[in-house]
Amino acid sequence: MSDAPANPFDAEGEFLILANDRGEHSLWPLFAEVPDGWAAVHGPCPRQSALAWVSGR
Repeated sequence: MSDAPANPFDAEGEFLILANDRGEHSLWPLFAEVPDGWAAVHGPCPRQSALAWVSGR
């Protein structure tokens, strides 16, 4: 059995904020591998903190 949560956007999870070279941001679950072309720019942090960080950009 996997340790990953069933829902990757579970409010109790930890998240990264990713950014790409076009300046786009993405909320990304900590347990998932960062995809090519994206880099972690903030986190890990709780979901609400991650959303607040993106909203402040």
